[in-house]
Amino acid sequence: MTFPDTVSVADALDARDPLASFRSRFVAADDPSIVYLDGNSLGRPVRALEERMSEFVAQDWGRRLIRGWDEGWFEQPVTLGDRLGRLVLGAGPGQTAVGDSTTVCLYKLIRSALDARPGRREIVVDRGNFPTDRYVAQGIAAETGAVLRWIDPDPDTGVTVDDVRAAVGDDTAVVVLSHVAFRSGYVADVAAITEAVHAAGGLVVWDLCHSVGVLPIELDEWGVDYATGCTYKYLNGGPGSPAFLYVRRELLAAPHAVAQPIQGWMGVRDSFRMGPDYEAAEGIRRFISGTPPILAMTPMIATLDLIEEAGIAAIRRKSVELTEYAVELIDERLTWLGVRLSSPRDATRRGGHVTIDHEAFPGLIDRLWCRGILPDFRPPTGIRIGLSPLSTSFREVDTAIAAIAEELAAKIDERSA
Repeated sequence: MTFPDTVSVADALDARDPLASFRSRFVAADDPSIVYLDGNSLGRPVRALEERMSEFVAQDWGRRLIRGWDEGWFEQPVTLGDRLGRLVLGAGPGQTAVGDSTTVCLYKLIRSALDARPGRREIVVDRGNFPTDRYVAQGIAAETGAVLRWIDPDPDTGVTVDDVRAAVGDDTAVVVLSHVAFRSGYVADVAAITEAVHAAGGLVVWDLCHSVGVLPIELDEWGVDYATGCTYKYLNGGPGSPAFLYVRRELLAAPHAVAQPIQGWMGVRDSFRMGPDYEAAEGIRRFISGTPPILAMTPMIATLDLIEEAGIAAIRRKSVELTEYAVELIDERLTWLGVRLSSPRDATRRGGHVTIDHEAFPGLIDRLWCRGILPDFRPPTGIRIGLSPLSTSFREVDTAIAAIAEELAAKIDERSA
């Protein structure tokens, strides 16, 4: 089958892309031997980070030493949290803190929500949610005697407000959902779902891992109770970079907020008094447990500089353009080979990645990686194409879809030979 020339189309899109110049500010983004479409799993490092890390080691850590705690490190989980809130979360100051992993943050928030709804026993979670979210909910249920109530969403649409309304009731304490589904990329209606849970008397914990830094988020406006997310995807924080958590201001002011379950010395009123008993700090600091990972926060700061310069609205516009272009190429080059689009066609309901399925994909990833084409694989048969607006070009999308078509056609021919 002969395809029209799409390279010139991709190059024209890159030429008029107002964010194209940001690509040069990421390490190796201009290396033509690598087509990187996995930024929704691990983002590229920012070039400015090399100098920032060297300066941190030589000066902040190397020369200021222990004095760094008095010169900003102690407050950094909250001050950086406030910046995250302002730039990408739609959150006012004093509600966001950086630290721990997403797993630990989920545990803290779900337990806090359970304590905030005494007498209610149900944790509602969907079977399509990321494994960690489900596993943490299962562990808390086993630990506390809570009951899990499962939502079985349509895998092509994700969890809808109707799904949630059918699941919640008088015994619902907390609902745990993802803003963007990790496999399909479906964008949940956070405001409507949160309102539905509140109408039933429950609270919601939102996982923002696949939306923070690529979609506009308005936690305060949407009335969100709790939220958490990682920073190594669209925030380019690096492997294992710390997560963040958000707690609505009204909940922080309530007495039950002191009940976060992992009590550590950094979450008390006076950490350096080393007092005999745990006395929870005021506000979001009470959700901090141990010593914060100051060094690991540095990469995220470099990315937030770029996001502030570009603007989250412009980032979202390019994200939509990238995924729309990917869908066009999938329809043109892959559907005739039996590939199925497993992400929403409606761009308003689609996040920053596109998933396609074919029974031959499990054996295709190694062949693509050997060619320097780096998408992601999600069982049982999905290739996930992650498109990071600040570092991904339209040419990369074209090259990747062409390579998938070539390798899949060759694999089908091998099977039929």
